[in-house]
Amino acid sequence: MAAPNTTTSDLTNLVTTAYDRKVKMQLRSKAQFRTLVDTKPVAQTHPGSSIVFNLHSDLAAATTPLNEVTDPTGVTANNTSQVTVTLAEYGNYTVVTKKLQAFALDASLDSNLANIIAQNQLDSVDALVEAVMAGSTNVITEEAGSLVAPGAVGQNVNDITAGDLLKSKHIRYAVAKKRANSVVPVKGELFGCYIHPDVAHDLRAESGSTGWRIPHEYQSNDAIWAAEVGTYEGAFFVENPRCGTATNTGTVKVYRTYLFGQEAIAEAVSDEFHVVMDGVIADPLNRKTSMGWYGIAGWSLFRPKSLTVVKTASSIAQ
Repeated sequence: MAAPNTTTSDLTNLVTTAYDRKVKMQLRSKAQFRTLVDTKPVAQTHPGSSIVFNLHSDLAAATTPLNEVTDPTGVTANNTSQVTVTLAEYGNYTVVTKKLQAFALDASLDSNLANIIAQNQLDSVDALVEAVMAGSTNVITEEAGSLVAPGAVGQNVNDITAGDLLKSKHIRYAVAKKRANSVVPVKGELFGCYIHPDVAHDLRAESGSTGWRIPHEYQSNDAIWAAEVGTYEGAFFVENPRCGTATNTGTVKVYRTYLFGQEAIAEAVSDEFHVVMDGVIADPLNRKTSMGWYGIAGWSLFRPKSLTVVKTASSIAQ
C-alpha cells in the first residue's frame, strides 16, 4: 500500500503566490525636444499672458555710388517682425489615500508614484514642444519615390507610400536650404537632426555611393545630446523614439524627422515646471495626500527656416 502523501492540493491554504514588493517602472525614452529650445525672453518688460519677440529687418544693400556734391537720400529703417508666445497653465496630479498606503503591496508606493508624476511632467512638456515643431509648414515629403519640396504644389502626406523611405537626399536638401537661408548651425558647422530609430534604420540601409556613411562615435566632452549616433551630410543625428507619427489615408504610418538650426523654437515661462508634493486635500482626518506637477509656459516657432520637418514612411513600421 502506497504511503499517504500530503500534497499541495491538500494544504491549499498554505500554498500561495508570492510577489516581489519591488515594483519596476515601464521602459522609458529620454525627453528630448525641450533641449533644443534656445530662444527665451532676455529683458521682459513685465509679467503677461503672452510674450512678444521682435526681430529687426536688415536694410537693402547700398550699391549705387555716391555723388560727390549731392547728399545721399538715405533710407527709412524697416519695421520689426514679431513672434508671439502665448502662455498657458499645464499640470496633472493624483490623490493617494492613507488606506492604500497601509495596504499596498508596493513597498515604495509613495516614491514610485512621485517618480511616475515626475515622468508624466517630462513626457507632457516634451509632447507640447513637439506639437509646436510638428506644426511647421517647412515640410519635405517623399512621395512615390520623389522628393517634394516645402510649399510645392501637390504636396500631400496622403500620397506617401510604404516604400517612400528617408534618404540621404532629404538631409542634403534640408541642410543646403538652411545654409542658403543663413540659418545658424547648432554645433560648429553642424545642424541637429532628431530621427526615429525606425527611420534611422532605413537611412543606414540606403545603398549606393551617396548613401549613409558609418558615423563615428563622439569621444569629446561636447557630445552632450542623449542618443547621439554620429554626423552625416552636415548634421548630427539623435535617435529619438518620441518623433511623432501619423497614419495617412493610405494607411501608411508617416514618421516625422526634424532637422534644425539655432532659434527654431521660442519659449516663455512664467512658472517653471515642478513637482508639487504638498497639495492640500480637504479631509478632516488627514487621510489623503496629493502629488502632481504644475507650470505656466508657452512655445512658438521662432525662425521658421531653422526647422525642417521631413515626412516619410519606414520599412520596419509596426
